[in-house]
Amino acid sequence: MQEITGLQGRYNDVIKTLPENVQLVAVSKTHESNTIKQVYDLGQRVFGENKVQELVEKYDVLPKDIQWHLIGHLQTNKVKYIAEFINTIQSVDSRKILQEINKQAEKYNRTINILLQVKIAEEETKYGLEIHEVKELFQEYVAGNFKNVKVLGLMGMATFTDDHRQVEKEFTMLNNLFEQLSRQQPLSILSMGMSNDYEVAIGCGANSVRIGSAIFGQR
Repeated sequence: MQEITGLQGRYNDVIKTLPENVQLVAVSKTHESNTIKQVYDLGQRVFGENKVQELVEKYDVLPKDIQWHLIGHLQTNKVKYIAEFINTIQSVDSRKILQEINKQAEKYNRTINILLQVKIAEEETKYGLEIHEVKELFQEYVAGNFKNVKVLGLMGMATFTDDHRQVEKEFTMLNNLFEQLSRQQPLSILSMGMSNDYEVAIGCGANSVRIGSAIFGQR
């Protein structure tokens, strides 16, 4: 019972810090289905996973009104396993993966929501499209390509650092790109910020945040 109370307390603490217009994606990767169900029972409906196999296993046993977001790097050969049910793929980081999502969505007669993942961090380990690639793909999308995806917006991960100015600079850059693209065709989701930097992200314009350890605790 103590862990449930702790989980509820952490979840409520996070909710209190979020403005009404900011979507919470509860990052449930590596956590058991029964723990996710506890957060679901508190009213949370949007959850983020970063591995396809884990996501499929949880989809099978958890309530079907959960909106699952894939937030980790996605390989083209794994898209088919989630295409039937995924709500949003936040980590579209190449033309190849975008084409595959479009192809698999068409098979199921679906439109899959996506975010284009932009490389804003100065770390080599981070995935993402370069800004010029984002602009090119978005132009193609606006022109009518990729008919079975809906580009809702952009996602980015800042450099993992205690330097708030660095993080702020990267988030601001992504917000500027978001506003620029929105002038061509309205976008609705700017996903940036995790447990360690989501308040900075919100200050820079984020309206969707991906929070795991601040809710579920450290593994």
